[in-house]
Amino acid sequence: MLVCSLGDLLLDVIVRLEAPLAPGDDAPAATLVGAGGQAANVAAWVVALGGRARLIAKHGSDPAGRLCAGELTARGVELVGPRVGSGGVVVSLVGAGGERTMASDRGVARELRAEEVEAAWLVGCDALHVSGYTLLEEPAAAAAERAAELAREAGARVSVDLASWSAIRARGAEVLARLERIAPDVVFASEAERDALAGSLEARWVLKRGADGILVDGRAYPATAGDVVDTTGAGDALAAGFLLGGPQLGLEAAARCVAKLGSLP
Repeated sequence: MLVCSLGDLLLDVIVRLEAPLAPGDDAPAATLVGAGGQAANVAAWVVALGGRARLIAKHGSDPAGRLCAGELTARGVELVGPRVGSGGVVVSLVGAGGERTMASDRGVARELRAEEVEAAWLVGCDALHVSGYTLLEEPAAAAAERAAELAREAGARVSVDLASWSAIRARGAEVLARLERIAPDVVFASEAERDALAGSLEARWVLKRGADGILVDGRAYPATAGDVVDTTGAGDALAAGFLLGGPQLGLEAAARCVAKLGSLP
């Protein structure tokens, strides 16, 4: 199965705090630097779970961008899309319980344009997975719509993973209109992200409920038990597993993700 994901390839800087931050002073931490971004994470997890993945992303030609591209392709992901400018960076602060707070600079990822999306990138695609970050602003939103159109022509199903309830709430009507034009078969979202939309959407909803698992078609699936070190990327691992094998594989992948530091397999 070939999953094409569209969205961000960014440099992830993950900081797991070993003590609370102290204003004007130091705090001990464990850190990890590597490739990340919602769409990149999904692609990497698809490969790790036995599928094939192609990432469609406008990504940086700077040292950070080259590092991310090298790591992702080394993991078996096919990377396509314009390579220009400065890649983005996401800094994740991870607390003692594994919960994270992110500061995001999406760099050139937000600048992917509809006319830059090539039909050849969707050839052979069984599923197109669209990062919700692309729906928050133009021109990336138009690129996502164009990719979804090409994916449908290729016979692929389309999924969207919503992102950032606060950003959705600020742009609710715009995001909903873009979702309606994309008409995804599946929508992954937290309950807060779903509630932030300015209306309802006909789709199969996979509601992410953290430690309580997921809710699909009104049925609750409990989270797979395990240690929680860092929740960064758990939703992306879940999406990859769900697209390949359904709810149980998704939950198993999410459990693997949170048991270690970092978002990649």
